[in-house]
Amino acid sequence: MCFVKDSVFMSKILQLNNVVNVTPIGDAFSLTRFISHHANSSPSLSFSSPLTLSPLRRTLSTTVFSAVAANRPPEPPVRMVAVVGHGTVSPLKSATWEQVMLHTAKRLKWIDEGYELLVFTDECIQSNGEMGTRLQRELLKADILVIVAVTNNESIKWININSKTIDSVICFDSSPDLKNRLGGYDVHNEVRGSIFGKMSGNSQSDKTKESYKVMQTISEAWDRHSSDDIRFCLLLLINAYIRPVPVLKNLRAKGFSTLNCMLRNCGRQVLNCLLDPNCRKALECLNQCSPVDQVCNYRCIASYESANLEAFSLCVLQKNNCLDLEAEVPEMPYVPPMVKYRGQNLSYEIAEDLFVGWLGRLQWSWRVVAGQNPAYDQFPCQYQLYYRGKAKGSFWYEPVFQVKTLEGQMVWRRRKYRVKRGKVPGTFHFSVLDNGVVSNEFWTIVEVANDLSWGLFHYHGAARAAGQSYTGAVLVTPDGAFPNDDTERTKIVAALEKCEIKEWELYSVDNCSCIDPPLGIPEGSSLHKTVQIEDPNWMPV
Repeated sequence: MCFVKDSVFMSKILQLNNVVNVTPIGDAFSLTRFISHHANSSPSLSFSSPLTLSPLRRTLSTTVFSAVAANRPPEPPVRMVAVVGHGTVSPLKSATWEQVMLHTAKRLKWIDEGYELLVFTDECIQSNGEMGTRLQRELLKADILVIVAVTNNESIKWININSKTIDSVICFDSSPDLKNRLGGYDVHNEVRGSIFGKMSGNSQSDKTKESYKVMQTISEAWDRHSSDDIRFCLLLLINAYIRPVPVLKNLRAKGFSTLNCMLRNCGRQVLNCLLDPNCRKALECLNQCSPVDQVCNYRCIASYESANLEAFSLCVLQKNNCLDLEAEVPEMPYVPPMVKYRGQNLSYEIAEDLFVGWLGRLQWSWRVVAGQNPAYDQFPCQYQLYYRGKAKGSFWYEPVFQVKTLEGQMVWRRRKYRVKRGKVPGTFHFSVLDNGVVSNEFWTIVEVANDLSWGLFHYHGAARAAGQSYTGAVLVTPDGAFPNDDTERTKIVAALEKCEIKEWELYSVDNCSCIDPPLGIPEGSSLHKTVQIEDPNWMPV
């Protein structure tokens, strides 16, 4: 996705700002403050001249680790139970909390097959039937209990009685009479059933301090109301209180070895960044963002983007991997490409033509209507440009989009991806150097309407040097508006199901007031080879 790289980059810069902090989440000591303090107070401090970012659980970094892992017994499953208020509605386009948590259970399996989440509504408590008995039985085995939107008095009393043996109990949007517990420590609610409050026991203990930081991060993520953030909350609980979650290991700063790497190999780039007002503002801005809040992170980058910031990330992350990170392109969920278009078997040429879309008839290939991730789909006026390059077999993708800076200005941004064919027609490998970080993505053409009135493209991606992997999808049309036809809407929902995406997970793109986008493609580029673009009176918008 065209914005993932930037948001990946920002989260890693935030880690750099916090690099000397050794707490799991940590915000006590920022790199910016550390370096700027020494640069200002120690004139003799010298910077070396420059010399020249967690894989999934099943991916191990070396054959030695693979051999060791092969002899290990499988880890026991992580058992989680969610109890949601019967019929309660979530902020995710009015989907019920039961629907949201059932979908979350499936998405947890993409990370680790051993993560088990069973979902019950509190109706089973009130009915006192077979499901209530099963819930009681499952709670005896549960590692984590998640309570969502439960306010019924009978349910509250029952849950408090039957959850006493569970070390980690967390409540969201529920009655303040429900008791929260984290790693065995009670959390006394104070406001609106919040998970914050005074913690029982020694408030100065390291475990209590860690728990507070974990809870703060969880609360911030939950309040963003996205399916990715809801899953992240559960992963963070597993990571903190059950066993390490590999995809979260990059939340932990690396310590002084990272700082030494930066100063040894990238001293000039670090110094140039700190002396550049825009670059320094970017680091200071990023230091205020959670490492998992990609909306916040990307706005910092977009507001203060500069050549020095790009040079900083290129040296620290991409060339020298000072954070010692690794990431793989996810394999899950598996999304099959479409196999036929207008009655013909999908060939590479036809698939490329579908990407090219309306370019030629219009000034763009497609406009993005909606996507699965709010971190990217909050950006307005998204255009896609696909075209064949001058060199034989070359193919390019250039997204153009707007960003509202922290000063309130609307600015245009544009990126350029190299596109290569995958093993199966309808699949492609994308790569880009974006803000100093290389990202590789695997794209799939899931479905395109015969009249090109809409298309759905899915992607898996990773920025290796940033230690980040991601998945998502974009729904595109020629005019940036959602199709009104009920038949087409049904087809779109079916295409989303192939991606394991629910319609309520989509976030709409604001395609109003898109004035003077920087479009156009290089001279000598070519467009369609096979597909004829019929004109159903589409006009530029």
